[in-house]
Amino acid sequence: MKASAFNYARASSVDDALDLLALHGDQAKVLSGGQSLMPALNLRLSAPSLLVDIGAIAELRGVSVTNSVLKIGALTRHVDVQKSPDIAKHAPLLTEAIAHVAHPAIRNRGTIGGSLAHADPASELPACVIALGASIVVRGKDSERRIPAADFFTGIYETLLSPEELLVAVEVPVATPNSVHFFHEYARRKGDYAIVGLAASGVLERDVLSDLRLGFFAVGDKPMLAGASKHLIGKPVTASMLTDAQATLDEELDPQEDLQASASMRRYLARQLLEQCVVTLLGRPDLETRKLA
Repeated sequence: MKASAFNYARASSVDDALDLLALHGDQAKVLSGGQSLMPALNLRLSAPSLLVDIGAIAELRGVSVTNSVLKIGALTRHVDVQKSPDIAKHAPLLTEAIAHVAHPAIRNRGTIGGSLAHADPASELPACVIALGASIVVRGKDSERRIPAADFFTGIYETLLSPEELLVAVEVPVATPNSVHFFHEYARRKGDYAIVGLAASGVLERDVLSDLRLGFFAVGDKPMLAGASKHLIGKPVTASMLTDAQATLDEELDPQEDLQASASMRRYLARQLLEQCVVTLLGRPDLETRKLA
């Protein structure tokens, strides 16, 4: 199939883009890297009357660190996230996760802002930003707001971003010296959509996790910050505590069933990922019950 007819405008600045969005509202779609939008247009899953191309807005690109906050511009490409020494130092979870995003051709064009605004529940980056406690910076014509990543995603391809707003950056607290992270996903082939995945960020003090944020993806209609972490924080983890955490996780999950996996398979894999995460972060192979590749 081919996309339905639309008009095209190339924004020269953020203000220019916001003017166009204010004028056309929900009839406009923002084009950044286009790696998700173009297939949706060609399949006629999306049929805007106007495409607002923001790809030439230089101020939306780049990585900076100021006052213990790592700021990543919305138009920063996946490949630039992967290669950034600042991100590797201050948010290594993103460096590790980005290698799992699709294939090199897509990482060379796709952008972090585009991925977050698209809000695919099987995407790696939305889960990463909720695990990192990041803020999504959103700008409208007369205001700018910072939305906690855990609140930003509201459903399948849905966010708190209004049609008149533009996602301009992501702000991540810089990692502390005792920060730890974990990332793993199960997919049928490298580059395929994840069947189940987990992005986690925590703080390890000696052999105790004083903080742990578990961002699961491909287990529901949006990335999930799991409350199961409450069983694993504040004291040395035992096998019983891990079992309680897995039981709580199972109650939280509402996974979909599709051609890739049944709901029960996703539940099982999510429990295994939680175990693998805890074993890895604590260096505790004694907690492991079964090893999956």
